[in-house]
Amino acid sequence: MASSSSFPSTPAFSSQSWNHDVFLSFRGEDTGRTFVDHLYSALVLQGIDTYKDDETLCQGESIRPSLVKGIEESQITVIVFSENYVDSPGCLDELALIMKCKDMRGQIVMPIFYDVDSSEKRMQKRKYGEAFAKHELENKVGSWRKTLVDASNLSGWEPMNIANGHESKAIKEIVDKISSRLQLVTSNANENLIGTGARVHGLESNLQLGSGAHDRNMGGWGWW
Repeated sequence: MASSSSFPSTPAFSSQSWNHDVFLSFRGEDTGRTFVDHLYSALVLQGIDTYKDDETLCQGESIRPSLVKGIEESQITVIVFSENYVDSPGCLDELALIMKCKDMRGQIVMPIFYDVDSSEKRMQKRKYGEAFAKHELENKVGSWRKTLVDASNLSGWEPMNIANGHESKAIKEIVDKISSRLQLVTSNANENLIGTGARVHGLESNLQLGSGAHDRNMGGWGWW
């Protein structure tokens, strides 16, 4: 993908298309091994299927097809806006695709403002203003600015302003909110469990249901 303008056409919204509960969008060098890593662990521990890409988008690098697929197939996207998030054109292209999926597929987008003020992104001041000044020659800078304003206007969290600044408590509050949103959406879709769509699809594929194959036995284990 060369740019946000060359993103593949996005299919119409379908609750059957989700392969992940949550996609995490973040700048790796800022939060990848700290806040995002802790958030990812907490989400997984809660049983939430979470897509976390550990390969950092370098300056000017386009979005890989696998990353595009991860965004399009996730029911909720959590954007971790950090100090250097908008330094990377790759992150801005990723943000543009996320907001496009929100509009076209009905996906939920939940921002986290990590050590930055949400108003700074809306008005693009200080570090974000400096970053955009470097992008002025980019032909997509206008759409990037609008996308950033739209995303920063969404309801989200500022971890330093919740739970008295205790990061672990802030993460718990965020995970609880994400879990409740997923339960609400799956309940509306007459589903009872979080993160089961991809697993059920894989099970059906392995059993070759409807293929006319011979009967199969299936066993399970767990706590009762």
